[in-house]
Amino acid sequence: MLNSLKFFFHQSGEIHQNNTDDLHLLSGLMLETANIDGHVDQLEVDKISKVLIDIFHEEPSAVEAELKKCLEELEEHKSFHSFTSQINQSFSNEKKIILLEILWEIILVDGELHDFESNLMRRLAGLLYISDVQCGNAKKRALKKSQLTK
Repeated sequence: MLNSLKFFFHQSGEIHQNNTDDLHLLSGLMLETANIDGHVDQLEVDKISKVLIDIFHEEPSAVEAELKKCLEELEEHKSFHSFTSQINQSFSNEKKIILLEILWEIILVDGELHDFESNLMRRLAGLLYISDVQCGNAKKRALKKSQLTK
């Protein structure tokens, strides 16, 4: 599955390797999502870093620098609309579903699923024009990957 995601993002050309705007956008969205429960732990940061490097083909040094920058800016809450409007302009529907699945994985990496995390994902799905069914299926795939049984 991971190899097919890598191939999908690499082949489509919609995510440009080393594009700092995309890296900032994705890092910011992923960290804001991880922070919805009030804190970002190292497991979440590690998962975000791995996804950005392995799936989005970003340079490790650039990922580390961008995550550090975004972690410092976490107190300045950003509107999810600003993230999602840019994603809607450049991502296909299929990529947005994969992104939702990745966001679910990030939320689930700490082994807990809070109601406000589920609520956030439903809101993000709406802002990304992804149906509840598609969001639910992405959640199921992420749950299966994380082996979280709730």
